[in-house]
Amino acid sequence: MRYLMMTKASDSVPDESLFTEMSRFTEELASAGVLLATGGLEPGGVRVTSSGGEISVTDGPFAEAKEAVAGFALVEVRSREEAIELARRFRKITGDGESILQQVFGP
Repeated sequence: MRYLMMTKASDSVPDESLFTEMSRFTEELASAGVLLATGGLEPGGVRVTSSGGEISVTDGPFAEAKEAVAGFALVEVRSREEAIELARRFRKITGDGESILQQVFGP
């Protein structure tokens, strides 16, 4: 089972210990073969919508910066519970904030 773990942007300023702990965490997941991909996302982006045959492109996919997804990890695990546990571990490292977890279907 693959899950996309997304993290919403935060106002907090990370310190050096956060980067050290996150590096350890991602190395552990990569070594275990669980981590398929990870990365940060630009705060802006674009929104492409269609309605009545018309396509429109506007700046920013989110109404407010606090709704923006700041980063992601794609993991392959045995169960939904295992994915949730990884998200819990991530939140313990990063502190206050919000993450979104969705199963990825397909090849």
